[in-house]
Amino acid sequence: MLTAEDLEFLRRPLHGFLTVADGPVRPVWFEAAGDGTIQLFTPRDSPKVRKLSGDPRAAIVVAAPVGERERWVAVAGRATVEPDGAHELAARLAERYWDLEDPALAGELAGIQTLDLVRLVLRPEKVSRYSM
Repeated sequence: MLTAEDLEFLRRPLHGFLTVADGPVRPVWFEAAGDGTIQLFTPRDSPKVRKLSGDPRAAIVVAAPVGERERWVAVAGRATVEPDGAHELAARLAERYWDLEDPALAGELAGIQTLDLVRLVLRPEKVSRYSM
């Protein structure tokens, strides 16, 4: 469902905007995985996890930054909460989004790694896109 062009775009260090059923929209780090899923990490006790346990529907929208031609990809589907792989995902995403040579950011990552994290896996059921 995600095209090669979608995956190339989604592998850039852009913020996604995630929403779960009956929940607010939140900016998030994400990874477009090789299996076509979108993966995120979050604390096990986060509102996202509680909401997904009652209704697994979720969606993420990723847009090009200001200064680029308008482009976005929206992915909707069902998300699962996975107990494994969240800390590794957090490390990969921190490396992608932050300069970990900065001691303050490296310290932030160390703090994240102390949390009880889970991995959210969004399996695309519908993909929409726009590109100028």
